[in-house]
Amino acid sequence: MEKDFLWHVVSEKEKEEIKAKAKQIMDDFAKKLEPVSGKIKEEPFVEREQGERQEGGGEECDKGFREVMFSNAPKKDKDFIIAEKREWK
Repeated sequence: MEKDFLWHVVSEKEKEEIKAKAKQIMDDFAKKLEPVSGKIKEEPFVEREQGERQEGGGEECDKGFREVMFSNAPKKDKDFIIAEKREWK
C-alpha cells in the first residue's frame, strides 16, 4: 500500500544514518561559507526608545482622503468601491 511506503517506523540504524547525512550536509555547507565569512558586514543596530507605534483613536488624518479615493476608483456604488473580481488571472 502507498501509506506503508510514505510512513514507517524509523529504526535506530536509520536514525544514525540520517544524523550522519545531516551532519555531512551541514559540514559541507560550512566549508563553502568559509571564503565568504570575512566579506559579510555586520548589520547596524538601532536602539529605539519605543519599538511600536501607539494606536490612535481612529481619527481621520486627512478629511479629503475619502473623496480622493472615490474619485480615483473606476467603479463605485454610493459608499462602496467595486473591486475587480479575478480579472487579474
